[in-house]
Amino acid sequence: MSTSTPPSPPARSRWGAGRIVLLVLGSLATLFALALLSAAGGLFWVETQKDSDDYLRSGTYNFATPSFALESDDLDIGNDGPDWLFEEGRLATIRIEGTSTRTSPIFIGIAPRIEVDSYLRGVGHALVRDVDFDPFDYSVRPLPGGPPAGPPGEQPIWVASDSGHDAAVTWDVAEGNWVAVVMNEDGSRIVAADLRFGARVGWLVWLAVGVLIAGLLVLAAGAVMLFFGARGGPATETAGLPATISEPVGDYPVQLEGELDPQVSRGLWLVKWLLAIPHYIVLAFLWLAFAVLTIVAFFAILFTRRYPRSIFDFNLGVLRWTWRVGFYSYSALGTDRYPPFSLGPEPDYPARLDVPYPGELSRGLVLIKWWLLAIPHYLVLMFLVGGGFGWDWGWGWGWIGWVGLNGLLVLFAGIFLLFTGRFHRDIFELMVGINRWVFRVIAYASLMRDEYPPFRLR
Repeated sequence: MSTSTPPSPPARSRWGAGRIVLLVLGSLATLFALALLSAAGGLFWVETQKDSDDYLRSGTYNFATPSFALESDDLDIGNDGPDWLFEEGRLATIRIEGTSTRTSPIFIGIAPRIEVDSYLRGVGHALVRDVDFDPFDYSVRPLPGGPPAGPPGEQPIWVASDSGHDAAVTWDVAEGNWVAVVMNEDGSRIVAADLRFGARVGWLVWLAVGVLIAGLLVLAAGAVMLFFGARGGPATETAGLPATISEPVGDYPVQLEGELDPQVSRGLWLVKWLLAIPHYIVLAFLWLAFAVLTIVAFFAILFTRRYPRSIFDFNLGVLRWTWRVGFYSYSALGTDRYPPFSLGPEPDYPARLDVPYPGELSRGLVLIKWWLLAIPHYLVLMFLVGGGFGWDWGWGWGWIGWVGLNGLLVLFAGIFLLFTGRFHRDIFELMVGINRWVFRVIAYASLMRDEYPPFRLR
C-alpha cells in the first residue's frame, strides 16, 4: 500500500499589514525628515549671508513715480503675540536705505497705516505692489490727487524716519499695521530713489538648530520603523547562495517576475545610472512611440474592439525593455547582468514580463479606464513611486517633488549591500511587488487589458 505525501499548504506572504504599515510610516517619516534637514540647511545658508552688521540685505533697486509719494503695501504684524516678542527688536529689525536719483533730497518714513491714510488722503501718490526681485520688477496702483498739506518731515506720525540725499531708516518690528513711505523732503512731485532693504533676525540660527534637531529625531524614528518593518525575513547573501525568485502569482494577466542575482556587486549600483544611459536614451524614444501608438490603438479599439496585434507586440516589448532596465538599475538593483537592447521576451534574463494578447476589448471602457477608472491607482502610485507638481506664484514657479517608497527601498537596499555585501530578501520582494503593481496599471491604462488591476503587491 502506497502513501502519498499531502501537499504543503501555500506559503503565506511575510508582508503582513503591520509590517507594511511600519514601512509606509517609516518612509513618510524619512521623507519628512529629509525635508526638515533640507530646510535646516537652507536656514544655515541664509545665516551665512549676513553682513558685518548682522543684516540680511537685498540689492539696490530703483523706484520712481511722477506723483508725490511712493507707499508700500501693508506690513501687518499680528496683535496676538506675547509682549516680550516685540521688545528691543527681538522679532526683527528692518532697515531701509535710499539714495535720491534727482537733485531733491528724499524722505523715508514708517508709520501706522491709519496715520498714513489720513496724511495721504486726497494726495496723488503710487501704491507699490507685486515687487519681484529676480528679475526686478514691480507694479504700482496710481491714486489721483493733489499735493500734500505739508512736507512729510513736519508730520508727527512717523515711528522712524530720515531725510537727505542719502537717507536710512532703522525700525524694530512692532505689533500693528505699518506702511513705509518715500517722498521728496519738501513734498514735491516726481519721486525717484534707489532703495536697499535689510533685515536683522537674531533668532534665525536658533530656528535652524531647532529644525535640524527635529529632522534628526524624525529621521531616527523613521529608521526605527523601517528597521522593524523590513527585518521580518533573513537577508540573502550575495555570494554562494541560491537566487531569490519573486514569481508571478495570481490570475491577473500581467505577469512580472524577477530573479535576484546571487553575485550582486557591493558598489556597482553607485554607477549604474551612468552605465544605463544608453538604455535611457533609447527608452525615451521608445516611450514616445509607445504614447503615439497607444492613441492609434485607442481609435482601433473604439471602432473594431481589437488592439492591433503589431502595436500590442511593440508596446509589450517596450514594457519588457523598461522592466529589464529598471531591474538592473534603480527599480530593484536585482542583477548586474547588463540588459539586452531588445523588445523580445528574453527568457534567459532574470527580469521577465508578459501580457497575453486580449481578444475583444470593450468600446466603453476604452473611453474612461485610462483616466477615470485608474485614478485610485494613480493616487497609490504617487506614494509608491513618487511624483511632483508645480505652480505659478505670480513672481515665479514653485515645485514640490517627492521620492516614492520604492526609491527609498532601493536606497536602503543599496546602502545595506554596500556595507554588508548582502541583499535583504524581503526588501527585494517588496520592490518587485511595487513594480508588479506599477506595470499592471501601465498595461491597464495603455488599453492592453480590460481587467481591473488588483490593489495588491502579489
